[in-house]
Amino acid sequence: MPEHPAVRPTQQQRRERTERKVIAAATALIAERGSRALTLAAVGEAAGYSRGIVTHHFGNRENLLRAVMRDAQTFELPASAEHAGDWLAKTVRAYLKNITDKRPAARAFLQMWGEAIAADPVLAPLYAEQDARFRRLLADKVRDGIRDGSVRADADPEALAVSLLGLLRGIALQLISTPPPPRVEAIIEEAERATRRALRP
Repeated sequence: MPEHPAVRPTQQQRRERTERKVIAAATALIAERGSRALTLAAVGEAAGYSRGIVTHHFGNRENLLRAVMRDAQTFELPASAEHAGDWLAKTVRAYLKNITDKRPAARAFLQMWGEAIAADPVLAPLYAEQDARFRRLLADKVRDGIRDGSVRADADPEALAVSLLGLLRGIALQLISTPPPPRVEAIIEEAERATRRALRP
């Protein structure tokens, strides 16, 4: 008889595990086929659950796509930086490193972004909201950098935020292409270096 009985997972832990499996299954399907062909039934089958379980946890397809998008785009922002300009350059590195570390999720995210650009009625507003939030964060950091002297005084925060997001998405698309470009680390270093040069006073 075991000395310590097995601890049963709590309801919350079971719920989180189920949601993680469903999101992983949806991510893999989107990375392979795009989101337009995605159904809750197909996701349930791929995750080893019924369609009802997927509906119970996410409600509808839009909520599931939102969860996949959020999960794929989650990455560690720099915890520390000398100044705002340094934080922005480190964020460029962290974003691109996340793309290379989470290939299926990154492919799904960028695949859905392409569908959003093509005016997908569900994805277009989700990406518009997500991108606006990320641009605001970048623009606020540019303003912080102008104040602390780490970003050139004539920088336009909103324009620079759009440029930085364009740099990130453009490189990300190339990093997930098949076959991916060689010397990925060198590409990330060049992107970080270019960002520092663009910001430098």
